[in-house]
Amino acid sequence: MEVQKKDITDIKDIEQFVNTFYGKAREDELIGPIFNNAVKDWSHHLPAMYKFWSQLLLGTMDYTGSPFAKHIPLPIEKQHFDRWIQLFYTTIDELFEGPKAAETKDRAYAIAATFEYKLRTIRKLASQP
Repeated sequence: MEVQKKDITDIKDIEQFVNTFYGKAREDELIGPIFNNAVKDWSHHLPAMYKFWSQLLLGTMDYTGSPFAKHIPLPIEKQHFDRWIQLFYTTIDELFEGPKAAETKDRAYAIAATFEYKLRTIRKLASQP
């Protein structure tokens, strides 16, 4: 008998998916080296991600920062964003189901697509004479 998964409802759920996702990302052969080189203090980064996702999904309004700016210097391309989305979707699907889980995946996709587009545009403009 298949156990029904719950939806994302509180900060504990967010902590669970953030921790699970970043555990996978750090071990991934494609994006792991980027994460491990970029993030020097995971004890600071993970709570920031809890706040980021809590603000997006629960409306807590306690995240401060500029996530896009931190990605500008990173050596990330479309294939890295594609892997990020793949791992993120897999994580959410393994742990949760329901409207908030679907919203979480939608928001993650929108963030990845926006970041990838903006980075590509910035790099294209920077390479023009």
